[in-house]
Amino acid sequence: MTRLWNEAADFADEMVDGFVSANGRYVRRVPGGVVRSTASPPGQVAVVVGGGSGHYPAFGGLVGPGLAHGAAMGNLFASPSSQQVHAVARAAHQGGGVLLTYGNYAGDVLNFDAAQERLTSDGIRAASVAVTDDIASADPTHRAQRRGIAGDLTVFRAAAGAAESGYDLDGVAAVARKANERTQSLGVAFTGCTLPGASDPLFTVPAGTMAVGLGIHGEPGIAETAIPTADELAELLVDRLLAERPADADERVVPVLNGLGSLKYEELFVVYRRIHQLLRNAGLEVLDPHVGEYCTSFDMAGGSLTLFWPDDELATLWEHPVDTPAYRRGAVPARQLVDAAAATIAADDVAPGDAASRVVAATVRTIVERIARTIDANVDELGRMDAIAGDGDHGIGMQRGARAALRAAEHATAMGAGAATTLARAADGWSDRAGGTSGALWGVILTSVARELGDTGTPDAADVVAGVATATEGVMDYGKARVGDKTMVDALVPFSETLAASVAAGSSLPDAWASAAEAATRGAAQTAGLVPRMGRARTHGDHAIGAADPGATSLALIATAIGPLLTTDEET
Repeated sequence: MTRLWNEAADFADEMVDGFVSANGRYVRRVPGGVVRSTASPPGQVAVVVGGGSGHYPAFGGLVGPGLAHGAAMGNLFASPSSQQVHAVARAAHQGGGVLLTYGNYAGDVLNFDAAQERLTSDGIRAASVAVTDDIASADPTHRAQRRGIAGDLTVFRAAAGAAESGYDLDGVAAVARKANERTQSLGVAFTGCTLPGASDPLFTVPAGTMAVGLGIHGEPGIAETAIPTADELAELLVDRLLAERPADADERVVPVLNGLGSLKYEELFVVYRRIHQLLRNAGLEVLDPHVGEYCTSFDMAGGSLTLFWPDDELATLWEHPVDTPAYRRGAVPARQLVDAAAATIAADDVAPGDAASRVVAATVRTIVERIARTIDANVDELGRMDAIAGDGDHGIGMQRGARAALRAAEHATAMGAGAATTLARAADGWSDRAGGTSGALWGVILTSVARELGDTGTPDAADVVAGVATATEGVMDYGKARVGDKTMVDALVPFSETLAASVAAGSSLPDAWASAAEAATRGAAQTAGLVPRMGRARTHGDHAIGAADPGATSLALIATAIGPLLTTDEET
């Protein structure tokens, strides 16, 4: 279990602060994560990696000469927000464009794609490659649906070697895609992991058994077996991976035996002894074997084997020296530290709203405060629900997002902002601090409603209805989920439809909202009978039946809690 923390919601931030303090020769803190503290050649393609925290040395531990130029670091097991990815990429950019590369998870795809769009709009060329090495998460004909696990390392290192060798952005991206196609991994676990502040692990494995194919966040695998001997485990992993050897691979292979957090190095060496024998017996030339921790999952007792099949180009790039806090290969010449003096931050000016809108803005701030209190009161239960149907981070992520939204709303109203600006600032704060899929989607929801409120005058019920309708369309467009997919959409759509119908029938906004909140609550409860078809919970399949979706549940809780704070047009 995780034993040391101050406040669970602050763990990721405090971890990054400590990591930077301990590794100043390699990294410096920037909004959203870390970048190299050493100078990189002007015009070089910047390789920016990232994902949720809790997997050290992925992702910040892989930043340094010869490997990543920056890492966007999200909350525990939650993707970084698009703002975080964008900020890290801008700080890492050297003039040659940016390659964004990350594990293939729903929240990461959403946020890295959004960041790529923002970079492009800034005039910075960008490309993305999602790592899909986990053979347990989809069959070979659906390779694009596979998760990214410890095979991240081979893709990151190949791409970085290409960047260091002077490839342009298209060339670096092509190398990353080729490395991904020639990388396969399979993991096992004996116990679950426990997030800071949690009393129970995210998942459990029956005593005396081993889960085969389990994901690094607790996503289900393909089987459970009796715990094998070290040699039997080696044979299982090698046999499964050799069955997916690329058709164009030659006899060269790089094995990466990765510990997930609690397996001792000595145990890994015993397993690797047999892995090495099996690969040699298969007539393979074993290159540069890796045994250690490269992508962990807090204190999970388990491990994974990755086989990387380099061709001549990849084999050459693989030999490029690397020097990072957690990973070193070869000799990297000393590089000059960059000037890390804090940049001057422009004043945060806010155009004031008129008198009527400032009154509404005060109500918006109160509503955001109620949201934060509601999440605080339910954070543990939301985390427990997500541990069944997801990866356990929903409660903490929502808490971080709601608290950040409240701080932003308080700041905006203190500066005289109107209702739209106040809620828009809250939306930015939420999506930035929460990260993950839910952070991005709540940013969409609040931003959509904010546009309809305006910074002048007093909005009416029709404006609120329009904002909620636009928010619903935005969530479904952004996240691609529909009713029945077991997501927040199952609560949001009935909420929006009931709100619109009630207002159209002549109900006051408070009464219409109350009816809509009841519809959202029913929709959330009904998700318990659904099989997830979208997001990270998709891989849980039938295991998620019987548990309501945490995203739908949190939306219904929030809708119910803020209803009493609404007023009619005449009372506003």
